[in-house]
Amino acid sequence: MSIADIVFVTVVTFVGSTLQGAIGFGMGLLAAPLLILLDPRFVPAPILVCTLLLTLLMTYRERYAIDVWGLKWALIGRIAGTVVAGGILALVAADTLVLLFGCFILAAVAMSASGLRFAPTGRALVAAGVVSGVIGTVAAAGGPPLALLYQDAPGARIRSTISGFFVIGTIASLAALWLVGRFGAGELRLALVMLPGMLTGLALSRSVAPYVDGGYTRPAVLTVVALTGLAIVIRQIAWETAP
Repeated sequence: MSIADIVFVTVVTFVGSTLQGAIGFGMGLLAAPLLILLDPRFVPAPILVCTLLLTLLMTYRERYAIDVWGLKWALIGRIAGTVVAGGILALVAADTLVLLFGCFILAAVAMSASGLRFAPTGRALVAAGVVSGVIGTVAAAGGPPLALLYQDAPGARIRSTISGFFVIGTIASLAALWLVGRFGAGELRLALVMLPGMLTGLALSRSVAPYVDGGYTRPAVLTVVALTGLAIVIRQIAWETAP
């Protein structure tokens, strides 16, 4: 990689890590669409490795606020969704599935913005975990389904619970990618390039998070979720219509 490429990766990862550190997710939203333009190998394994390190640090930072009960149910769904995603990646192209999930995310945001709430019940958390497991493994953007359920929770609870969910879920996703030959030494080297930007962004997020928590948690969550869905849809349409 050239010096310019390394600077680009560092800046993208820095902004994505700052966003995730402030509201609980967002690395996949920003990093995946941009880094894939530089090198398609960045998605999904290197971004997932970087996200794993980021969420380990975030979980420890706000461990006091984790919703352990909700995390348990969401992880059951995440494991199931990861198994489904592994089968998809091994057998068929996942482009259509990712597009459908992008549309689903946008529809969920529209319903939530209209006043409809998604209560974090056991069944809802399992379903969100399944969706997150599939889209997180296929497109490295598994945060929105769970974030929609916790949109009315305090900022610390959203960040810590989603981070704890990502730690275990990302390990499962990386294992699935390894089994189908999509995760190895080359992807680890790309993840190391992202490390400086990730650590710097996490450090800055400590200063950004209090502003988000001052009454802006739900608008911030809905905005980032909507941007995630929109980015996924635009990216997939662009790929399908490219000559």
